[in-house]
Amino acid sequence: MSDVRNNTNRHRFELEIDDEVAKAWYRQQGNVVTFTRTEVPESVAGQGIGSRLAKGALESVRAAGQKAAATCPFIAAYLKRHAGEFDDILAEPSAGPADQPQEHS
Repeated sequence: MSDVRNNTNRHRFELEIDDEVAKAWYRQQGNVVTFTRTEVPESVAGQGIGSRLAKGALESVRAAGQKAAATCPFIAAYLKRHAGEFDDILAEPSAGPADQPQEHS
């Protein structure tokens, strides 16, 4: 199982690495989870952390019986590189002002 966890209070998936946290923000509308932004700490960049986060988040969406969309360039590129692997859960992204990540302190 993946180390990626869904922090529903902050609307993001998280992957903790060496006391750092990589994050993939999303908004949820009905059964569709739309990824809006991904952030990997500079100290762990270039180690495949973003890809692990993307894969774990998408697997979590699948396990929950939901659909996924991406306005986030990183997640969109990940889906393109892994064509076929997540086709069963792909949905069209919805446009709107909610494209900005929702961050709560």
